[in-house]
Amino acid sequence: MNSITFRYADRQLNLPNKTATRVFVGTIFKKEKKKLGGINYVFCSDEYLLTINRSFLQHDYYTDIITFGLSEPGEPVEAEIYISVDRVKDNAKQLGVSFKDEMLRVIFHGALHLCGYKDKRKADITQMRTKEDFYLRKFSSQF
Repeated sequence: MNSITFRYADRQLNLPNKTATRVFVGTIFKKEKKKLGGINYVFCSDEYLLTINRSFLQHDYYTDIITFGLSEPGEPVEAEIYISVDRVKDNAKQLGVSFKDEMLRVIFHGALHLCGYKDKRKADITQMRTKEDFYLRKFSSQF
């Protein structure tokens, strides 16, 4: 059974169309031909995510998302995805996009990581952005 949950560590989030977003994340996995077990999205503050970044990745900087794949290769994807609501708000302002669109991009970004997409090299970043844009357009066309 696919389960996609939205939880809140120390930040609440009023994301419109939560049910549709959950269903759509499942659609991403189907389109990418990956088996989904479950994803727990955890929305939090910059400080909360910075603590995770330092503790688990030994990175001492703010980030908008950290994705932890918890399943073995060949098994349905199980994961926890931590998203800083603070960082997404700041990024949306800097990029001149709505908070909702930037949050959806980050939610989809985490799912795409779990589908095997990377974002360290320039070519990988380009491919990731193309996929994010594709799924954002597809999701937005439903409303």
